[in-house]
Amino acid sequence: MYTKNVEILEVGPRDGLQNEKTLISTQDKTSLIDRAIAAGARRIEVTSFVNPRAVPQMADAEAVCEQLPERADVTYVSLVLNARGAARALATGRIDQLGAVAVATDSFAMANQGQTSDGSVEVAREIMEKARAAGKTGQVTIAAAFGCPFEGEVAKDRVVAMAVALAEAQPLEICLADTIGAGNPAQVASLFGKVRAAVPRIPLRAHFHNTRGTGLANAWVAVQAGAVTIDSALGGLGGCPFAPGATGNISTEDVVYMFERAGIDTGFDLDALVEANHWLGDLMQRRLPGMVARAPLFPSSSQEKRCAS
Repeated sequence: MYTKNVEILEVGPRDGLQNEKTLISTQDKTSLIDRAIAAGARRIEVTSFVNPRAVPQMADAEAVCEQLPERADVTYVSLVLNARGAARALATGRIDQLGAVAVATDSFAMANQGQTSDGSVEVAREIMEKARAAGKTGQVTIAAAFGCPFEGEVAKDRVVAMAVALAEAQPLEICLADTIGAGNPAQVASLFGKVRAAVPRIPLRAHFHNTRGTGLANAWVAVQAGAVTIDSALGGLGGCPFAPGATGNISTEDVVYMFERAGIDTGFDLDALVEANHWLGDLMQRRLPGMVARAPLFPSSSQEKRCAS
């Protein structure tokens, strides 16, 4: 399967920052969102409405929403794990889309959100209903779909069954997430193929962490297997406070470079992403994991001019 374009959901302001120990100011978070929009992001996971004691980095969720730029062409997404989180997000009047999470194993579901796996499916379905009732959209991520930090391998049939149950709630999309970066391209192709066959009317999204260096390969295969949207974070930051050893998301600039060089449109400006990467690196006071921003621009502007002539 070959596609001419792919949507990228920028998750840096939420998933990219949530595991950082140094608290990032609200102003810097909104500056990150501004820079992502300037680089081409039109769908952004801006925050999560979760217990601030559990995830201190997201304690300013309402304040971030208050400072979001008024953009009719940008969809602002918030992660919510329960009815209280959904109510908080909707009360801001600034969130366009609720993102629920259902977890493929009981152990990780309990660690992540205090629910069993089946319980997380039911709560996610309820969140979809709340989003619709408020005139918003809702989507669901199946976390730990490719491996669990506590239970190890996850059966494909379990993920497929969850997708079927979640599809009954008519989410905007279903995302398969490799929360701990354990997946490989063959596994990704197989699981996306099975889920697409089971819920053919629901668009699929993919979320990969690059913990073991397979993130970009997995993203490429996911798109070939039917995913229409890829999650990524500026600079490759990220990690889950409740998944031991989980490291960064695949980098937005790396994803954009890969797809654009292959002739697949993303709608992003790579130069602007690299500039934003350097700004974020200065803010975090370290070199970010993303690779493209570390390398020389290719092709350079002088090389492009020679080719054009």
